Amino acid sequence: MSSYETSGETGRGFLISTREWTVVGGASALMAINVVLMYVIAATPLAAVNDYLFSVPILGVVVYGATIVGGELIAERGVEGGDAGIAFVGTVVLQLAFGIFGAGVLSFAPRESQLTVLVVTAVVVALVTALIATYVYARSKTFENWGTYATVSFIGGIVAIAIGTFVSPVLVVGFVLVFLGFLFRLGWEIWRVRDRRSESVALQTIGVYVAVAGVFVHVLQLVMRALARR
Repeated sequence: MSSYETSGETGRGFLISTREWTVVGGASALMAINVVLMYVIAATPLAAVNDYLFSVPILGVVVYGATIVGGELIAERGVEGGDAGIAFVGTVVLQLAFGIFGAGVLSFAPRESQLTVLVVTAVVVALVTALIATYVYARSKTFENWGTYATVSFIGGIVAIAIGTFVSPVLVVGFVLVFLGFLFRLGWEIWRVRDRRSESVALQTIGVYVAVAGVFVHVLQLVMRALARR
């Protein structure tokens, strides 16, 4: 039994082991730092990066997608190799990727409203995460296929956005598919935390953080759209 587990842990239940709480706490801390970073960057010229990248939508998706995947791979390599420096570099890349993207979205809101927008987004994401976690923990089955669903959704989203670069209405389909991809990824990561107790806590923390951050930036866009309609 892992030193992070408790003797009372079962295959079902709700986050009852020390290991699980460690993953949740670590991912939450990384996400909290990211939210602060979004707010800070929104007041800087870096917030305009989205304007340039998404002037050609597929370009923005490719750049951010490659940065996020690259950052995660670097962080995981550092953890697996026991190199804290490399792990830190990978984590910084992820923080900047999600931070700059989120700041670009947030910058369209008045500065005095940005904190409110972030809080509303955080509450919605927390509720969505809680719902997915409840579903995963309430079912004594494998969710490994959710990883496949996530991959298919991401690929479908990229294809749709590539088409949407030239046929604008298709961009909505791309947004929905990528959003679904992160939701499936989140469920898959939560299942890994629940059932794969032999895996590294640090790796699972990074995985959950990336999934939550992906959901966060998509919900942020929805909150901004709702705000724009008022």
